[in-house]
This record gives sequence, structure tokens and C-alpha cells, in this order.
Amino acid sequence: MFKKLLVANRGTIAIRIIRACRELGISTVAVYSTADKNALHVRMADESVCIGPPAAEDSYLNIPAILSAATTFGADAVHPGYGFLSENGDFAEACQKSGLNFVGPRARHIRLMGDKPRARRIMKRAGVPCLPGSEGTGVTELREAQADAKRLGYPVLIKAAAGGGAWWAPERSDRTSWYPVKPKPWCRWSSARGLAGTYTPVPNGSNRRHLGSGSSIDDEK
Repeated sequence: MFKKLLVANRGTIAIRIIRACRELGISTVAVYSTADKNALHVRMADESVCIGPPAAEDSYLNIPAILSAATTFGADAVHPGYGFLSENGDFAEACQKSGLNFVGPRARHIRLMGDKPRARRIMKRAGVPCLPGSEGTGVTELREAQADAKRLGYPVLIKAAAGGGAWWAPERSDRTSWYPVKPKPWCRWSSARGLAGTYTPVPNGSNRRHLGSGSSIDDEK
């Protein structure tokens, strides 16, 4: 069992992690940007440390600052929460190299699952049921996405092959019917490739993610 855990996040997820640690008798260290110095997760944690200015890239995405805080405060584990560095294989690997336990999948598995077309191929090879979607390495042209959509049947979602960003195609195949799921500037593509997939509504809007120990998840040959 960990003795002290650094929470590399903010807001609701940080609060949930800190509450869980309290129940388990684990001390917590909160990190925060200068804009969040009075945030609830900072006040709830046993200890807290500022890791940078308000911009996320200078604070919550600043790997050296987070690792420095963890080692300085004697943490033996780091929990990334969700978002920010939670799906960053380099961060998971850096934690391991610094002697810190990363609460999450192994760095190799994060990288494997980070590319959606590759993750889809791996899951299908492992016998995991997958919704109909683009095959191969994804689509890079509108005409390719529209061809996939016609094959799959509307409505479809076009997801960035890596990272965030999505486009929604409701019922028609003309160019004007394709638009971002979220209005700009929130919808920002993280990859030049896309992955078309059948749209399946989830009643409570939750995003479910499951990844086991990874003993049977291997790189593609």
C-alpha cells in the first residue's frame, strides 16, 4: 500500500482521489497552478505545492515540475486522474524512472491504446467485440470519411485518431452536414488522421474505459 500519493490533477477528480485516499489512510499531496491556490482540492489535501502559472502547459502538463514535487514531498505514487497527463505514456515512464508508482496502465499500453485505429485492430485480434468503423490506419480525406460513413450507415462520429476532437455526421452525406460535436474552440483535433465509427448513444453520457493488467496486450508485429 502506498504511504503518500501525489494527485497530478485538479477539480472534481482530484477531490475524489483525495477522499478515497483518506478512507485508505494514505497521505495526499495536491498540486495547483497559481489560479487554483484556493481550490477545494488544495484545501482538502494533507500537503500542497504550486507547480506553475495558470496555463495548463506550464503547470498541470509540466512533467518535470510534477515529478520534482512528488520527490520533494516524499510521495511514493502519482495518480494522474483523467485528462491532462493520464494518457501520456512518457509521463507514466518518467514516473517509473523516478522511482514513483504510476496509478494507471503501463506506459507501453498507454501508447498502444493512444492510437485509435491501432487500438481497434489490437482489440479485434484479442476477440473484443467492436462497433463497426474505419479499418486500416484511419482516414485522412473527407471523401474517405464519407465513403466509410456510407458503408457504415448514418449517423456516425469521426474521431481524431489520436487525442481529442470529433465531428458529427447526422443523416446526410453532403459536406455541409458535417460539423464539430462541440463548438470551437473546444473541438480541437490532435491528429491529422480520423476514425469513422457508428454512433451509439450512451444514456447517462458516461465514458467507459477498461484496461486490464495488459499481460496479453502486445505490440503489433
